[in-house]
Formats: sequence, C-alpha cells, structure tokens
Amino acid sequence: MNKVFNNAKDAIFDITNNQTLMLGGFGLCGIPENSIAALVESGVNGLTCISNNAGVDDFGIGLMLQKKQVKKMISSYVGENAEFERQLLSGELEVDLIPQGTLAERCRAAGAGIPAFFTPAGVGTEVAEGKETRIFNGKTYLMEHAFDADFAIVKAWKGDRYGNLIFKDTARNFNTMMAMAGKITIAEVEELVPVGELDPNHIHVPGIFVHRIFQGSNYEKRIEQRTVRAKS
Repeated sequence: MNKVFNNAKDAIFDITNNQTLMLGGFGLCGIPENSIAALVESGVNGLTCISNNAGVDDFGIGLMLQKKQVKKMISSYVGENAEFERQLLSGELEVDLIPQGTLAERCRAAGAGIPAFFTPAGVGTEVAEGKETRIFNGKTYLMEHAFDADFAIVKAWKGDRYGNLIFKDTARNFNTMMAMAGKITIAEVEELVPVGELDPNHIHVPGIFVHRIFQGSNYEKRIEQRTVRAKS
C-alpha cells in the first residue's frame, strides 16, 4: 500500500464540508501548517475542529477561522486569537471548552478503542451539564466519550514511507494521540526518509495508524512570545 502523497493538496483531497477533524499542535508548536494551508485553499467549510487551541489570527487554525470554514471548535484554550474571541462572543462559532486532560484522554480513548471513561475533572462545573455521573469510592466522576473524528491531521519531524513517525521535543504534544485516533490519519513531515532509516526504539507512532504521509515545506516554526533583555 502506497501511503506517500506528493503534497498537502493531494493528501486532503477527500475532506469535505461538515466533517470532523483532529488537528495536532499546542500553542504554535507542532502545527500541521501545510495541511491547514491546503484546507484554506480548498474552501471546505462547516468543519468541526478538535484541537488544543486555535492558533493565532494569522496562523494555524486561525487562518480557517478567518475564512469562516469552522462551524465548531472543541478546545481547551482559546487565548491569543482575537478572531476566535469575536466569533465566540457574537455567536458565529460554536465552542466546546473542555479541560485539557479530558481533551487528551478523549483522543487517547478513541485511538485505544475505548468508547467512554470516567474522570473527576469538571465535576460541579458547567463542564458536567448533561453528562452522566457516577460515584466510585465516595468520589463523583463524569462520563466522557471518546472523540469520533473523520480525519486526524498531524505534523511530525521525521517519517518513512510506511507512515512511522518521530516527533521532536515538545512538538509531540497532541500529535501522537491524535495520529492514533482518526478514521483516516494524514501526517506531514519535515523529513521523509526511506524505510529502515528510523530507529524502531525511537518511533512515537507506528505506521499502522497512519494512512497518508507527505513531506512538507516552508515551515515557519513560530514561537508565541519572545522575551529578550533590554540593551545595556
């Protein structure tokens, strides 16, 4: 089975309106930049996006928000994005804010084939509204469901033609769990290497979870804030 695609445009060819996407990244680190750019160019809309956050106004998912391509965001953090805030407060965008640990576990559960789990996070808050609760050993827990995403789109440092992936440092973030959770997983990598070149002991996501892979280009690798000392 050939998993290698020429570019992002080819890899996202069957993403259509009103689908649910998982998008890796944390802040501005480990974002699948090429795939997001291709989604913006495609004009697909009505999307539900699952991501820790929505980037900033002119980068990452923020670019999709500018084009009104996102119908709903499922996230744990929405700072640093004025357009996100504007759409949320105006009612243009549906937003489901959930605890970050719960977001991570709902991704992991989807990849592990676990339909639901219980967690104490959110008990007694708005997060608990409409959800089943159960008491274990005298403590109340919420039942949370695994995500059900049509596609997972992730960005890795290195990958091979079989789809094995290695992430670099903190860019691993949500990418690892999301790569295992989508019905179809698309991985963009900085370096696409021959099979056998990756050390099996260093592989973070086995290729069995990855359906499509391509080598990206022109990565910005932004940082959110830069602090420097004053000139003396």
